[in-house]
Amino acid sequence: MPTQNTRSAAPRRLLVLVAAAAAAILLVVAIAVALSPRTGTDAAPTPSATTDAFERPADWSPHRPAIHLTPDENWMNDPQKPFLLDGVWHYYYLYNADYPDGNGTAWYHATSTDLVHWSDEGVAIDKYTNGLGDIWTGTAVVDENGTAGFGEGAVIALVTQQVDGVQRQSLFVSRDGGYHFDSFEGNPVMDNPGVADWRDPRVFWDEAAGHWVMALAEHDRIGFYTSPNLRDWTYTSDFVTSDLGVLECPDLFPMAVDGDPENVRWVLVAGANGAAEGKTTGTAYWVGEWDGERFAADGTGHQWMDHGPDYYAAVTWDDPRLDEDDRLASRYGIGWMNNWAYAGGLPGEDWQGGSDSLVRQITLRDDGGRATLHSSPAPELAALEGKPEHLDDARLADGDTVDVAVPASGAYRLRLDAAGQAGEVRVKVLTGDGGFATVGYDFEARSVFVARDADAVADAMPEAYREVRTAAVDPADGRIELDIVVDAASIEVFAGGGRAALTMATFGTTGERGLQLEGARDEVAVTDASLTPLRVAPIRKGVAARLAASG
Repeated sequence: MPTQNTRSAAPRRLLVLVAAAAAAILLVVAIAVALSPRTGTDAAPTPSATTDAFERPADWSPHRPAIHLTPDENWMNDPQKPFLLDGVWHYYYLYNADYPDGNGTAWYHATSTDLVHWSDEGVAIDKYTNGLGDIWTGTAVVDENGTAGFGEGAVIALVTQQVDGVQRQSLFVSRDGGYHFDSFEGNPVMDNPGVADWRDPRVFWDEAAGHWVMALAEHDRIGFYTSPNLRDWTYTSDFVTSDLGVLECPDLFPMAVDGDPENVRWVLVAGANGAAEGKTTGTAYWVGEWDGERFAADGTGHQWMDHGPDYYAAVTWDDPRLDEDDRLASRYGIGWMNNWAYAGGLPGEDWQGGSDSLVRQITLRDDGGRATLHSSPAPELAALEGKPEHLDDARLADGDTVDVAVPASGAYRLRLDAAGQAGEVRVKVLTGDGGFATVGYDFEARSVFVARDADAVADAMPEAYREVRTAAVDPADGRIELDIVVDAASIEVFAGGGRAALTMATFGTTGERGLQLEGARDEVAVTDASLTPLRVAPIRKGVAARLAASG
């Protein structure tokens, strides 16, 4: 399996700025509704009285997700941490408008008021405009106190740029609330000290320390820097790793264990390569302490936010409208559903690069004395849920199956409990023409797994695509709880109340889709099962994108 180092220059420049998180305030929504829907080969109207909210638009390509964020065309990759301004979430992703013939990524902009319905706002930071290269991952923040000198409330983006193989950090400023950014005349604000991998600044205001903090990916370590003004940065320390390849896309944040404000820990996150552990690229994290300048891990080693093959470059954020205790108790998270081992090979007639994951709710819990991140679909997903269908309890011996009808949208949420001794419960997501992907739990191995070696595109994909991915999760009182969200080209699994998440892209054909429950090896009992259809959530053209298109 290639390591992340294969991404450090040309491959990453080939990749793209992604659009994702934050919608419109009421005025923007009203204007967007009045305008026609997003253009492109699979543009679709917002479901209305004449459009079934659970039907996929007839002119959508077969792999276009119903509930996951994708660009209209071209290429997407890394998510950027959203910020909230005047009730609107602003989200960006790396995007290459010249894919596959040209290199370089920009920042693409999306907005949302609920984190499930998105408006396409177009490119916010263009590539190749200031002589320092294209635009890579970074962080946009609202400079509420005007520390950077551009006025109170200016939106400041710190991003990596690369030119001639040299990575530097640049500052861009937006005076219109994050819709368009201009390059700071003093760029780069951080020049390269002579290292190859020096990228992906994650920036936040440390209230206790009274300064800005930057976490920067530096090959096998995360470097920490502080600044009073977002322009002048001082190195303070680093956190060194081993056997995780070239790190990328760091994050650092506090969380209360089990929601207890008296027990606050800090979590350091980074994109990493798990090949040494029989895993793929993914998102690793450490729990420890932060003193304003240094991070010290607690000695329990790294863990993985997701055990599937396709959850990378993840970002997390909290809701500033909540009180301090609630902000510490839970966060949102989103990741890029793709993998550099086959990133350019995923099907997609209209666009490439996969999609973003669902927005998740992240909590930190005490699991047997070890602080562990738990993940589940964000509560906001309920806005897309229809009436659940409760399934009959079933006892499945080896080879027994139960067929379950799926909604026309192709997007649904399956919840179930299962019990057994030495058998497996398998959920087969039928992808058409005999292909399928599998979610399962092995009671003997005490692990949840995902497999797509039998889906419609597996034979044409590299071996990394066909490998089975697992996560150890002990049953609770002999039972395992599975929460599975399926869309046209993905499956996201949350097992054991969120103790483990597994995300994978998976692709079918134009054949009929379906769902099947199956027992294997020994009898398993399935109870409390329900299937909930999910409404289609088309991405609308936002005001900024409309104005740009009209010239």
